[in-house]
Amino acid sequence: MEVLIDNKSGSPIYDQIYSQIKNQIISGALKENELLPSIRGLAKDLRISFITTKRAYDELEKEGFIYTVQAKGCYVAPKNVELIREENLKKIEELIEQIVQLAASCNLSREEILAMVNFSLEEWK
Repeated sequence: MEVLIDNKSGSPIYDQIYSQIKNQIISGALKENELLPSIRGLAKDLRISFITTKRAYDELEKEGFIYTVQAKGCYVAPKNVELIREENLKKIEELIEQIVQLAASCNLSREEILAMVNFSLEEWK
């Protein structure tokens, strides 16, 4: 598992850890039931407070991406297809919002936007 902290990012460190691990789980880079680094171990590797790492792990567990076994560690939870679908839908909605804003700044019409989307869909098939 690879986690990189960007000190120049405006994002809190716990959120960077959370997002990177979540993305690795969704992409399949981290497999179901795979043991994650210990909270203290990851904190030591990243040279951050274990409280920061714990917060990221707590968020991941709360959202169903990982589970904890007492005295054993944290593991990647079995994939919940609906949860992953919802995460992807959220990403799509965010990207569509960016497209709409960019299109508006270029004075594109609804028809022009839809034509571009339809063209991309044709290329995708």
